[in-house]
Amino acid sequence: MEEEMNVTYLILDGHVELNKYRYFYFMIVFIVYLLIICSNCTIVYLIWKHQNLHEPMYIFIAALLLNSVLFSTNIYPKLLIDFLSEKQIISHQACIAQYFMFYALGDSEFLLLAVMSYDRYVSICKPLQYPTIMRKTTIIVFLALAWLVPACQLAVLAAMSANQKLCSFTLKVIFCNNTIYKLFCVASREISIFGICNLLNDVVFPVIFIIFTYTKILMICYRSSGDIRKKAAQTCLPHLLLLINHFLLMTYDLIVVRVESNLSKTARLIMTLPLVLYNPIFNPIIYGLKMKEISKHLKRLFSQQKMN
Repeated sequence: MEEEMNVTYLILDGHVELNKYRYFYFMIVFIVYLLIICSNCTIVYLIWKHQNLHEPMYIFIAALLLNSVLFSTNIYPKLLIDFLSEKQIISHQACIAQYFMFYALGDSEFLLLAVMSYDRYVSICKPLQYPTIMRKTTIIVFLALAWLVPACQLAVLAAMSANQKLCSFTLKVIFCNNTIYKLFCVASREISIFGICNLLNDVVFPVIFIIFTYTKILMICYRSSGDIRKKAAQTCLPHLLLLINHFLLMTYDLIVVRVESNLSKTARLIMTLPLVLYNPIFNPIIYGLKMKEISKHLKRLFSQQKMN
């Protein structure tokens, strides 16, 4: 009982006319969440089931889609609970945990895209060395680093944030992101410096690396035959689209936090939705339609279901 009395709760004040539209919001978000789970997991299942998709490129795609499922699961269930609750609150500890998962998984996506760009670089620019470079052990190490590096860095940032004294208990958002910094009584220089280092390690450097690898790929393709250019376009274009999309969304997240005080509640909500909506739905569509082998298996799967 004493422990319950010591729990600090934060108010999530980013919802718009919840009393009027709570059941409408619930149904829309529930359908979107089901769509995200089904679409991402279907492609992951196809990659797991079919032997010809047991290649590094497809394994990394499966990891990226699983990352999207985890990212969505961090946000959507809590949103659904809030829609049906009288009070939209979250404990301080749970808020820190949601903040940690949001950015750890978001940063992992950049590292996974960097790994995928390296895979494409070796495949197209060093095809003879590809089997020796992209071995099973290499794939496991890359995947482990893509998830563990952001998680370790964000764990430190989350621990530092959890120890800050709060002078406000109301967040103008619908889930916990870096707006929690605005609750602190005093802005922490250490958190700001560590946050910048984290941004460089997990976002800026991976993006620079991806730009470098794709520049090399484009140079090779320019001097190569039409078949190689076609292969490069089929496999690299989805990665580039996702990189541009994810980079814009993360930049967008930083901008929203800076300007949120000047916006109405409705504008803040509309600007927040793409952060949790766009990528988890966009990823399976891009890979389901643009990747030839995955698209082929998807068509077979749906045709079998129609026959049954």
